[in-house]
Amino acid sequence: MNSPYYTTVAMDLGVCQLRNFSISFLSSLLSSDSSPVRLDNSSSGASVVAIDNKIEQAMDLVKSHLMYAVREEVEVLKEQIKELIERNSQLEQENSLLKTLASPEQMAQFQAQTQTGSPPTSTQPPAQAPTLPPAQPSHNSGPSA
Repeated sequence: MNSPYYTTVAMDLGVCQLRNFSISFLSSLLSSDSSPVRLDNSSSGASVVAIDNKIEQAMDLVKSHLMYAVREEVEVLKEQIKELIERNSQLEQENSLLKTLASPEQMAQFQAQTQTGSPPTSTQPPAQAPTLPPAQPSHNSGPSA
């Protein structure tokens, strides 16, 4: 099962990788030699449009990568929810069984403890090791025949 820490670290790592990829992608788009972007006055209108188009393409790419990362995270969270629902069901069954097996005195004691907030105490005395009778010394001192 994934821990919340692992999920957070994985998400942070994914976002960091996506940022690095996006920055390198934007850099390659804006500095490519085959780019029609020129900064001279004769084509300033065309260069603004070309830059706007490249920015839009980069933003679309970033959006698609973020959507992919979010979808992956949603799948992980759905799996965690499924596992938690199963665990909750198991614990509810166990709780029900314990309630049916508990004596009325135990249930009353438990309810009293939950109302006062005190930790549960054992109603049974602690188990003791069985005591063995002392070994009887042998009265025969010689070999038996």
